[in-house]
Amino acid sequence: MSTDAGTTTHSMAAPGAAAAVVARGIGKTFSSRSGEVTALDGIDLTVAAGEFVSLIGPSGCGKSTLLRLIGDLDQPSTGELRVFGKSAQAAREAQDYGIAFQQAGLLPWRDVAGNVELPLELHGVGKKERAARAAELLTLVGLEEFAGHFPHQLSGGMQQRVAIARALAERPSLLLMDEPFGALDEMTRERMQTELVRICAESGAAVVFVTHSIPEAVFLSERVVVMSPRPGRITAVVPVRIAGERTEGLREDSSFFAAVTAVREALHGSGAIPTGTARGVDLR
Repeated sequence: MSTDAGTTTHSMAAPGAAAAVVARGIGKTFSSRSGEVTALDGIDLTVAAGEFVSLIGPSGCGKSTLLRLIGDLDQPSTGELRVFGKSAQAAREAQDYGIAFQQAGLLPWRDVAGNVELPLELHGVGKKERAARAAELLTLVGLEEFAGHFPHQLSGGMQQRVAIARALAERPSLLLMDEPFGALDEMTRERMQTELVRICAESGAAVVFVTHSIPEAVFLSERVVVMSPRPGRITAVVPVRIAGERTEGLREDSSFFAAVTAVREALHGSGAIPTGTARGVDLR
């Protein structure tokens, strides 16, 4: 964990481990009918192995674009990006990271176990080993009893847990998560946040997490990266210094409210508050 993260709740990195993500001078420009649009400009960010970092900012500030660049789903226009000391392409080819999006994206014709096994199957892992890994992961996410169910038989929160299990199938050292709980109701979303803290602690993976919710970012993260309206720049990095375990009771703790306030003030300084967030309460 980096020295300014402020907590050891999540990190399990070995001493001397390569940083999960190092971005230096990253810029991204898109072409449009009206000319070039700069989505990101001068992004400098390091995420330590095992660290949980959230990206927060107004819609269109480039949070998801930065996540896509880290995941080699797009390429930067300027700057250098390294994932565990490799290029983003090499990290993708080595299956160093898993990705989870807002929609679970499960295949409706495959049961839960089959969905979790899919990345392993695509990479030629044998049937017995795939089944064992899927069973291990479904136990991790608390869905071992639903291995034979199909996606339509699961709640939204359960589907997202299957998606997280699938993202962990190849034992990635990094999870890239783009608003994975954004479509869930508030109660389910809070339960999923607690589950994600536990899953990350057990897996030891670093996480880069995109969200519009200040409380969600604070509950989950060791550092919250605040981004400005387009062109997206990092305007502040807020350490989340919370003692003890991140359980449901944390949401009523004064340290939690203090961290929410710090992030909210940093967002005001960036020129915008994320849509649907005010007074430290997620209103979506």
